[in-house]
Amino acid sequence: MKTDLQCTVFDEDKKYSLRELCGMCRVHAQFIQELIDEGILSPFGSSPGKWRFAAVEIKRVQVSIRLQDDLRINLPGTALALELLEEIEELQRCKKQLEQLHALEKY
Repeated sequence: MKTDLQCTVFDEDKKYSLRELCGMCRVHAQFIQELIDEGILSPFGSSPGKWRFAAVEIKRVQVSIRLQDDLRINLPGTALALELLEEIEELQRCKKQLEQLHALEKY
């Protein structure tokens, strides 16, 4: 069995336009606007034509799509789920750092 794996690498320092974000995530601008209105995304810039999105926002859009499509979670639920997922990731990073520190203290 052959499995195709696709991977896209994003420049973490680059800011992406609304058009670029929509193209990369295969969504309409209206969906991005809804995510902004719900507080899920926070673009730089004062208007849609000037909005710029950090690479981390791409992941937030993709996870939002999965939560809504796969689990049928509404936008407020998506916002909460994303917040909790990000807190879990942060706790996992802290745990790993503490484990590394503890390992160093043994020596």
